[in-house]
Amino acid sequence: MFKTPNNIKSELNRPYVLNFDGCSKGNPGPSGAGAVIYHNDAEIWSGHQFVGSHSTNNQAEYNGLLLGLNQAITLGIKQLHVCGDSMLVIKQMRGEFKVNSPNVIELYNNAKKLERQFETVTYEHVYRHNNIRADELSNTGVTPR
Repeated sequence: MFKTPNNIKSELNRPYVLNFDGCSKGNPGPSGAGAVIYHNDAEIWSGHQFVGSHSTNNQAEYNGLLLGLNQAITLGIKQLHVCGDSMLVIKQMRGEFKVNSPNVIELYNNAKKLERQFETVTYEHVYRHNNIRADELSNTGVTPR
């Protein structure tokens, strides 16, 4: 099908979906983060990273979010729908919960700074069974490379 400029523009404006997760084996303990970006239900990018040998689950969750936000910026994404199974992180990013933990304040501030580089960002809490791919990636990230 021939795409007119308007059709192309509407495809570019369709929100991308970022799923993120983090895990800590011991809380605190060895931790990993993972993120995956989807467009039109197709995975277009995924990544994971080692967070640290003595990090909390909340630190790992924020690192998963930061990993995904940075990649979305690299890909030039302007509208993003973020999904995660950490209700704490989602509610903090929405401004519904205060950030009290000194362990995550800097991570939260970094995420809010990255958020400003998008036209729109929305946040949704999802349950673990709806976040399987990001969970797999975060567990892969637990092992340092």
